[in-house]
Amino acid sequence: MSRRVSLPARARAGVRIACGVALLTIFAYATVDAAPPGDAAQKDDDKAWVPGDPQFGVTAASEHGAAIYKKTCAGCHDVGVPRAPAPYILRIMPPSAIYRALTTGAMRVQGQSLADEDRRAVAEYLSGRAFSAASQLEPPACTGKAAEFDVDEPPVYAAWGLQPFNTRYVSHDAAGIDARNVGRLKLKWALGFEGATRARSQPALAGGALYVGSEDGRVFALDRATGCERWSYQAGAEVRTGIVVESWQKGDRAAKPLLYFGDLAGSVYAVDARTGALAWRDRADPHPSTTLTAAPALHGDRLYLPVSSLEEGVADETYNCCTFRGSVISFDAHTGKRVWQAYLVDEPKLRGTSDKGIQSWGPSGIAIWNTPAIDERRGVLYFTTGDNYSTPTTGMSDSIVAMDLETGKIRWVYQATANDAWNTSCSLPDKSNCPQENGPDYDFGAAAVLATAHDGRQYVLAGQKSGEVYALDPDSGKLIWKTKVGRGGILAGVYFGMAAHGDRVYVPINDAPDGRSYDEPAKPGLYALKLADGTGIWKAPIADSVCAGRGAQCAPGIGAAITATDDLVFTGAGDGRVRIYDANSGAVLWQYDTMLETKTIGGGVAKGGSMGGGAGPLVHDGLLIVPSGYGFAGRMPGNVLLVFGVD
Repeated sequence: MSRRVSLPARARAGVRIACGVALLTIFAYATVDAAPPGDAAQKDDDKAWVPGDPQFGVTAASEHGAAIYKKTCAGCHDVGVPRAPAPYILRIMPPSAIYRALTTGAMRVQGQSLADEDRRAVAEYLSGRAFSAASQLEPPACTGKAAEFDVDEPPVYAAWGLQPFNTRYVSHDAAGIDARNVGRLKLKWALGFEGATRARSQPALAGGALYVGSEDGRVFALDRATGCERWSYQAGAEVRTGIVVESWQKGDRAAKPLLYFGDLAGSVYAVDARTGALAWRDRADPHPSTTLTAAPALHGDRLYLPVSSLEEGVADETYNCCTFRGSVISFDAHTGKRVWQAYLVDEPKLRGTSDKGIQSWGPSGIAIWNTPAIDERRGVLYFTTGDNYSTPTTGMSDSIVAMDLETGKIRWVYQATANDAWNTSCSLPDKSNCPQENGPDYDFGAAAVLATAHDGRQYVLAGQKSGEVYALDPDSGKLIWKTKVGRGGILAGVYFGMAAHGDRVYVPINDAPDGRSYDEPAKPGLYALKLADGTGIWKAPIADSVCAGRGAQCAPGIGAAITATDDLVFTGAGDGRVRIYDANSGAVLWQYDTMLETKTIGGGVAKGGSMGGGAGPLVHDGLLIVPSGYGFAGRMPGNVLLVFGVD
C-alpha cells in the first residue's frame, strides 16, 4: 500500500483538484463495520492495525482487493486528501459499510466501474474480515401502539451527562431502582448488533423509544418496552457517540424533534426523531484523520460539537507527523449552519525533513474525546483536552478549558500536565517519529463535570489518565484541590467518565496493563471522594482474579462512564460485568456477567464483552440499559445491548 503522508495546504489543494469532488468525500458519508484489535501498548481507540488480524478470523488480506484499492482508491486515501478518510480509518470499518459506500453510498460513481465481486474484495481487504452470514439479529418491525411516537414523553435526559452539567446523576424517583429492589433486576430483552465487536453508543430515551447507534453505522429507534424497531437510519460509519434528542413541549403533537450524533469518519448528523429522515449533516473538519467520539452538547438552538482524531495512532516512521488540530464547533441546531469553529492549536508548520524524506510538522493534536458540560449561568462550556501529537508542545494540551458559549473564545485554561507530546511511534521499535517529549500521554478522555455541593459552592471536576482528579473554581479556573486516585498510564487512570451527587464524586479507575513499568501497583475499581476537599470516603478495588479464565483481553478496571443515583452507583467493567455499588459503602449489591450468551429479540444469540468508552449505564423508571462489547485496544469484543427491569 502507498505510504501515508499529510500534505501541506498547497499540495493538498492540488491533489483535491485531481481527485475530484466525489473522491474527497469518500466514506465521509459512507458506512462501516469492523473493529481493530489492540495490544498492551495501545493508547485508547486510536491505534492502527493490520488487515487480516487473526483475532477477527481472516487469515490473509485479499491480493485481489489490495490491487483494486491501490489502483482505484489509494491516490486519494493514501496521501492525506482533505475529507478522504485515511486508510487507518477505513480499516476499522466493517466490510458491509465499505461495500454499501461503493454500491449506493458516496463512492457509488467510482464503484460503478467495478464488478460486484471486486467491490466485495476491496471491502474485505480494507476491513480485514469476511462478510457476515445472513443476519439472525435484526429486531422485528414494530406494529400497533409500539410503533407510535409518544408526544407525552420529551427526552428523559437532557445530555450525554444526563444533565447539561455532566454529573451523570439520576434522582431516586426517576431511577425507579434503589438499594431495596436492586436484587430483583431481571433481563427483559436484548438487541444484538450483527457482525459487531463493540457497542459504544450511549442510548437516548424519548418518545417511548430507545435510540442507539451501532458499529455498522445504523442508528435504531426501538420501542422501549419490547425492543421492536420503529425505524433505523444508516449513517456513513460507526456511530460510537451517544445520541442526543431535542426537547419539545409535552403533548405537542406538531413537534418535530431532531436527534443528533456523530460517526467514526467525522460526520455529524441531525435526524428526525419520529421518522429517521435526515435533516442535515456536515463533515466536522477536512483533516483525513477526523473522528467524532463524544456526543454533541445541545443548548437552546445551538449544537456544540467536540472534534477528535485518529492521527496520533498511525504516526510510525513512514508518516509525515502531524497536522490535526482539535476544535469545538457551534452549529445552528436546526439548519446545520456553522456559527463558529474554535481551534485549540495554531496551524502546523514544517519543522524539518529526515534523511528518509519524512517531514515533521507541529504543533498538532489536542483532540477532544468528551462531551462539554454546559454552564448556562456563566455562559460557558467546560471540556477537557488530549495531548499534543508532535513537537512543539502547547499550553492547551492535557487541559481543562472554559469556553464562551456565544463566541468560542477561551475564558480560562488549567493545564494539568505540561509538555506532553506523544504518538504511536513512541511504542514502536523505530521511534524516529516520536516527539522529543515522549509522553507521558496523560491526556483526558473523561468529560469535565460542573458539580454543586449542598452548601451551594460549585466545582469544575476532571479525571485524568494520570489517575488524578482535579477540582477547579468555575469562575477563575484556579485549582481548589487535586487527588491522585489511580496508578495512571496510557490505558489507565480515569478513562471515560466520573459521576457526582451532593457532596461526593465517584471515580472509576481503569489502570489496565499498557506495557510500561510503574513504581506503584494498579488500582482498578471504584472510589468515592469528598467534593469539598478530595479526601477519600471509601474505595472498592476490583481484584485481578475476576479475569480468571477470560484471557489476556480481560482487565478488571472500569473503563466506561458510570452513573449515580441517591444510593447506588452503576458501572460496566473490562471483565464484562455490570456492577451496582452501594453509594454509601462501596459494597457490590448486584452484578451481571454480560458475556453470557443471550437470546435476542431478533431470535439469534449475542453476548457482551468488556465495557469501555462513553457508553455508560442508563437508569430510568425501573429499567437498567447497558451496551456491552469493547473489541478495541486489546479488550474483549461483544455485540449486545441489554435491558433489565425490576421484577
